[in-house]
Amino acid sequence: MRDFLYSTGPLFPLGVFCFVSLQPPKLRPPPQTAVHGMEVGGSDSNGRQFKNAEEMWRDQAGDPSKKTEWYSHGVGYWEGVDASVDGVLGGYGHVNEADIGGSEAFLNTLLSERFPNAGTDSHLVALDCGSGIGRVTKNLLIRYFNEVDLLEPVSHFLEAARENLAPENDTFSDMHKATNFFCMPLQEFTPNAGRYDVIWVQWCIGHLTDDDFVKFFKRAKAGLKPGGFIVLKENIARTGFVLDNEDRSITRSDLYYKELFSQCGLHIYKIKDQSGWPNELFAVKMYALTTDSPKRVLRTRSKVQANKPGIIK
Repeated sequence: MRDFLYSTGPLFPLGVFCFVSLQPPKLRPPPQTAVHGMEVGGSDSNGRQFKNAEEMWRDQAGDPSKKTEWYSHGVGYWEGVDASVDGVLGGYGHVNEADIGGSEAFLNTLLSERFPNAGTDSHLVALDCGSGIGRVTKNLLIRYFNEVDLLEPVSHFLEAARENLAPENDTFSDMHKATNFFCMPLQEFTPNAGRYDVIWVQWCIGHLTDDDFVKFFKRAKAGLKPGGFIVLKENIARTGFVLDNEDRSITRSDLYYKELFSQCGLHIYKIKDQSGWPNELFAVKMYALTTDSPKRVLRTRSKVQANKPGIIK
């Protein structure tokens, strides 16, 4: 849903990513002791400690009524946020340029490797998840894709996106347009099979519980064309997770994400850190995910090395 940045320290009342889209930059919390293996311990924005993610989710969304409250609270938070760049970025509108620049560099690399004929004989379609007011679509995706669909659960954000991307307000040709505007949350959305070359998920996945995270990405996989991929751009906790009580979202660690990717049957094709980011905010990573296993790089030894007799001990 929207763009919201998480910072890493005392959490400011900044917009945090709603259900599905950009969770704005957030303040970085104090360092925690590193945990070996899967990092599942964490804390909330009030300093409460959880021994693992299971304990946290049981407390926050452990039964149907709690889960319903979790999601309604998240959407409700964003319904009270102004439909502007500064609003969807949680008061950090000045990071918009760095964010788009980092995303564009990452996307350019991916398109050149995955779709070398893009722009010639191909018709590329993207899905912008947690699209908010259409910030990422307008500044990035619509310049590279012939069609972009927007998915956003907050109605006044989506209406702003529709206005921002209206043909009369757009400088792009008829060959590049926003096609569909879906007003619904990620956990309820099922894409049409084989429609998308790229599914872009930014600053919104923190609103999904772990089980809905896995279910969403399994459905998203079916929405990809052959060779298509998913980009997840998110705030990253140093270890474990940090729960934001104000907007009901969770910032996961890199290891936490990798465990969930494995459960989804997704493989990491490429990872890149967002550069030029304010130090007080959570670090941000970009993951390119595919359904195909990464190819192994076979290392061959030189003939001299290969024919060298082994040492007998």
